[in-house]
Amino acid sequence: MECDEGFRIGYFGDVRRQRAGAMFCQRVVEKGSLVLRHVGGDRPGEMSAQRFLASRDVTHQEMLATAGQRTSFACAGRRIVAAQDTTEINFKDRDRARKGLGPAGDGRTAGFFCHAMVAIDAEDEALLGVVHACIWTRSFKPVTARKKRPVEQKESMRWIDGTAVAAERLAGAAQLIVLGDREFDIYAQFTRIPPNAELIVRAAQNRKLADSDKLLFAAACDWQQFGAMEVRVPPRRPGELARIARVGVKAGRVCIAKPKSGANPADPASVTLTLVEVHEIDPPKGHDPIVWRLLTTLPVCGEPDEFAAANEIVQLYRLRWRIEQTFRAMKSDGLRLEETQVHEASRLFKLTAIALIAAARTIQLVDARDGSSRPASDVADEDLINAAEAIGPTLEGKTERQKNPHPKRSLAWLSWIVARLGGWNCYYKPPGPKTMRTGWTKLADRAEGYRVAMAIQNA
Repeated sequence: MECDEGFRIGYFGDVRRQRAGAMFCQRVVEKGSLVLRHVGGDRPGEMSAQRFLASRDVTHQEMLATAGQRTSFACAGRRIVAAQDTTEINFKDRDRARKGLGPAGDGRTAGFFCHAMVAIDAEDEALLGVVHACIWTRSFKPVTARKKRPVEQKESMRWIDGTAVAAERLAGAAQLIVLGDREFDIYAQFTRIPPNAELIVRAAQNRKLADSDKLLFAAACDWQQFGAMEVRVPPRRPGELARIARVGVKAGRVCIAKPKSGANPADPASVTLTLVEVHEIDPPKGHDPIVWRLLTTLPVCGEPDEFAAANEIVQLYRLRWRIEQTFRAMKSDGLRLEETQVHEASRLFKLTAIALIAAARTIQLVDARDGSSRPASDVADEDLINAAEAIGPTLEGKTERQKNPHPKRSLAWLSWIVARLGGWNCYYKPPGPKTMRTGWTKLADRAEGYRVAMAIQNA
């Protein structure tokens, strides 16, 4: 697969299924919907989408592998943050006729889980695409002896597998930093770090230290604070606003002891990491103070500017919000995956892979409205880019302010065209996701006419 090939989500053993899959994903982005009658456009289109999802040759694993390979091209030579997390798709009050699904997080309602990883450019914080995902449903059988089971037999293994896949697929990156929230605090991960990867993990376990009587959370009590910095705190729940918090930062080396239960006998007795502790200074009334304890393989102590090194680790961890944003775009704030009328588990998994890829593409377009040097080929195939190149000049006005200010064939250039087609007035507010989806639909419609005209001209 070459990086200049047209957009696709898989080959699936046949060029017709390849085209059907690419069109399916493109229509999801255009319509901002996973409702098959909307994606199909008419009854024949809806039936075509149904047949695509029903095909045994079509798998969500191939879709995700194709997306990961595409993302690897975008990450080459860049400093990359790979953020991973898990989301639950719960069909509470919508579980009738669902087939092949186990219990969701509450242990009763039908549902499944998606553990995904996205790549982010560490320099400009741009989302570059989907790296990897694991989609599964649980068994209704009760789990016994959970703590004593090896990590290979636990769902936690998805985090370790995700890191390994990222290291393989993003081997061409200048630097790879894998990060995750508290579920990522797994001793086996600290002992199985790929040679080309760094970790930033928010600590969840108050672990024993191998070289001290203290526990991990008390390790920083006697450390000197490097200084204070400001971090943006995303909203914790719908309706809550983001805020800027002033935090103090400490950092030092810690030697973590191997846990007594669940650890692999082959794992070393201890692991030495850097602990960066962030605590909020004078939190506003009604807010719990922020306390982040970040375990990382990145150095701080001994660096020429230790405060700057610790500050950067905090800022890199903050990029974890990009995977949360992708999940919201898949679910309630965007494509509403949890409201789909698709019932059978294997088809739901395929639809979830498409939703993940489409959500990332939509976010890339919205991001690029403010400028991006990434190529348009990150989100569009060559035919659509050629059509945009022909259509773009017709959308420009006479003044400089009304012209597309971005380099031709860049992602920002394409985003400007999509936004204008969606009804964006450059004198007012920036275009939002709805405007971008409308513009994408119009561009795709015009691109189809452009393809036909070119075919006639070249006949």
